[in-house]
Amino acid sequence: MVEGHKHMAEVGFARFSAREVAKRIGYSVGTLYNVFGTLDRLLITINTRTFQLWAEYVRQRLETSGADRIQTLVEAYFGFARDNANSWTAIYDHHLPPDVVIPDEQNLQRGALTQIIVDEVAAVLPTQAQSEAPRLARSLIAVVHGHCVFDLNGSFALMNISQPMELALDRVWEALIHAGAAAPSR
Repeated sequence: MVEGHKHMAEVGFARFSAREVAKRIGYSVGTLYNVFGTLDRLLITINTRTFQLWAEYVRQRLETSGADRIQTLVEAYFGFARDNANSWTAIYDHHLPPDVVIPDEQNLQRGALTQIIVDEVAAVLPTQAQSEAPRLARSLIAVVHGHCVFDLNGSFALMNISQPMELALDRVWEALIHAGAAAPSR
């Protein structure tokens, strides 16, 4: 759903229109709903594509990473969010009704991003702590996400904080060191 994703990237979640997507691809809005069933399913598909692009963005950054791959992860998180603010925030602005579930295949596609982070976290932990990598990675994602949201919405600027990405990285490394990782050389 490339055109739907492009539309989301241009206008954001609040101004997104299934009718506009249908127009862009030469369908009637009814045909679009016949394909996806509901607006929620269309949005799930668009947001899954954002996760796929985000995972690819992170992979590309890791391919050229320096020694501190955790720093690369944090920078990639902020970089993708900053470069794709409308698509990125749509992931979190779209709230599913209780009776709608994300299809298993799309959950797997979305989970690829988290798995990259889990793998990188596991790689810096000592062997005896690696079983904690999935739980720790998810917690660290939340830390970085919070910093990133405050960066994008201007909250850090209001607090006169000019380097939110560096703050997030410091918090991540504090947690990793607490879990047994060796401190990075900076």
